[in-house]
Amino acid sequence: MTSFAARPGSPGSRIVGLGSFQPDTVVSNHDLAKIMDTSDEWIRERVGIVNRRVAKPEELLVDMAVEAGAKAIADAGLAPTDIEAVLVATCTMPSQIPNAAAQVAHRIGVLAAPAFDLNAACAGFCYALATGSDLVRAGSARYVLVIGAEKLTDWVNPTDRSTAIIFADGAGAAVVGPSEEAAIGPVSWGSAGDLSGMIAVEDRDSFIFQEGQSVFRWATTQIAPIAIDAVERAGIELSDVDVFVPHQANLRIIEAIAKRLKAKGARDDLKIARDIVDSGNTSSASIPLALDHLRQAGEIASGDVALLVGFGAGLSYAGQVVRCP
Repeated sequence: MTSFAARPGSPGSRIVGLGSFQPDTVVSNHDLAKIMDTSDEWIRERVGIVNRRVAKPEELLVDMAVEAGAKAIADAGLAPTDIEAVLVATCTMPSQIPNAAAQVAHRIGVLAAPAFDLNAACAGFCYALATGSDLVRAGSARYVLVIGAEKLTDWVNPTDRSTAIIFADGAGAAVVGPSEEAAIGPVSWGSAGDLSGMIAVEDRDSFIFQEGQSVFRWATTQIAPIAIDAVERAGIELSDVDVFVPHQANLRIIEAIAKRLKAKGARDDLKIARDIVDSGNTSSASIPLALDHLRQAGEIASGDVALLVGFGAGLSYAGQVVRCP
């Protein structure tokens, strides 16, 4: 039997660069209180958000993805021509064709690379990171640009206080490259399609809808075990984790999951990403945004062990342990 040639892969993979982008326009709780029945106190109490970033009509999702992706490539010390695949996790493109990834690759200067979008909503970045890691380890690409980008305000009713107070815009990115040792752990992921109606956009003429209380109960009870499973798959202990970077859905959800992790062995000094407070919920962009902001603030260092976990519409969820670049 004739055997096929195979491109050699890498023993492991790692994040070698990070980048992020947020629009300049800041919308505060007080701004929202002027156009709907809400208040700063009401919003802080329920979701923990103080400010969120909102893109202008002319600022496109692809524009934000390009900015974040280019920063991640530069941070990795690479040129665009070093990138061999581009993945964009998003659920808010204004149309399904063409995809975001091919446009992003072209504008950054990544030439003729495979480029595709991935929609797992708020778990999208973790799904895309796992896919990028597997591409590197299998030898399908040496360096992969992974971006989470969302313009959620295109899909939110601006006067609906159940969604307009939460969702925001932005992009975050990571470059995944080869490593002699695994620095991106095995992914723990799955879905609960029977609950898909809890977060949905009914059709192309509709706004995003979510059953807030149902989502809250699901996330606060079901996500901690996924995070713990990701740690176990990586062959480490919860006490080895330095920083917890969950999807920035709601500060109360974040705190509830972190409390469960500490009850199971996470350290008391575990750093917890709370980017939600000033960035809002940016779906697939929230984890890379939060990770990059923690690094910019000097709250994490290269080599720190970070536990990432995304969850949202689908319902989809995913988590993995990574070493910070």
